[in-house]
Amino acid sequence: MDSLSYKTTSITPEQIEHKWVLIDATDLVLGRLASQVAAMLRGKHKPYFTPNLDCGDHVVIVNAERVRLTGNKINTHTFVYHTGYPGGQRERSAALILEKNPEQLLENAIRRMLPKNKLGHQIISKLHVYAGEAHKHEAQNPQPLAL
Repeated sequence: MDSLSYKTTSITPEQIEHKWVLIDATDLVLGRLASQVAAMLRGKHKPYFTPNLDCGDHVVIVNAERVRLTGNKINTHTFVYHTGYPGGQRERSAALILEKNPEQLLENAIRRMLPKNKLGHQIISKLHVYAGEAHKHEAQNPQPLAL
């Protein structure tokens, strides 16, 4: 046998192909949607996945206000954040976030599933979330994907 057939090849950044995907979030469960989108942004669905490179696709999510939370999480689940000032710890319920800024609920769920480093910041820039049906990426011709 040829000894070269046993070598693992790594892909270079020039060989990576970024596609555009359109996902309709109507009646999809928040956590399950977020985990699938995080894997697509990372590029784990591609056969040439390389952990140290950004080989994922651009993901456009529409109808973010129609995402679903299971059980009673819409009322009981709270998100805690800090303003940076003394005594600045705040918390908001999922219902309040979904009412005021539904994109934030989905973006934060996906962001927290990505690496917390420079690569994670580069990957999250390929996520585009919109509350309604309209989006501004028709020129990229995103392919609809049913999850």
